[in-house]
Amino acid sequence: MSIVKVAPRGFDLTDTYAFTGTISGVNAGSMVKISSQTASASSSISFTGIDSTYRTYCFKFINLHPSNDNANFTFQGSTNGGSSYGVTITSTYFQAFHFENDSGANVEYASAKDLAQSTSYQNLLTGQGNDADQNCSGELWLFNPASTTYVKHFIANSNSADASDISINQIPAGYFNTTSAINAINFQMSAGNIDDGTIIMYGIA
Repeated sequence: MSIVKVAPRGFDLTDTYAFTGTISGVNAGSMVKISSQTASASSSISFTGIDSTYRTYCFKFINLHPSNDNANFTFQGSTNGGSSYGVTITSTYFQAFHFENDSGANVEYASAKDLAQSTSYQNLLTGQGNDADQNCSGELWLFNPASTTYVKHFIANSNSADASDISINQIPAGYFNTTSAINAINFQMSAGNIDDGTIIMYGIA
């Protein structure tokens, strides 16, 4: 089967065209930085003031370094402005990894890292190394947290150099099983402090 390219009248398929105008309904500046926090031996980092101003919130974490070796980077939500954290979560967890020495690699579902109707903290990245050059970076997306009708979905995608000298990409996703608004998010390591690194919160219209 052959594919025939048909050019619109007045265009040459061998030419390259640059688009310099605007597309109706698309706002290139819709991602707004709300706040940023830099860890310094911090037991946790919290973001409050999450409301209906934005339908989607994105948290980017950059070069987070744990004080303890083999720690998990985790998060939880709040419905009371951060007075407490422990909303019921159901989630899934996929990961892909590759050893520095090329001795192994795999893609798998990590059932030990998901949650099923649990109020525990959700893993974002596990087994973080605390060597001087080890750290983790990634992002967490939270959708329509101010809704009082629906559960609140989230998805994350992150990578780290972990305690076993592995590059590991981890993708948790799930939902806060509540119709109450989620108005605060807390991040912490499963053990020890967040030694260094920055977390930035953005709102997306």
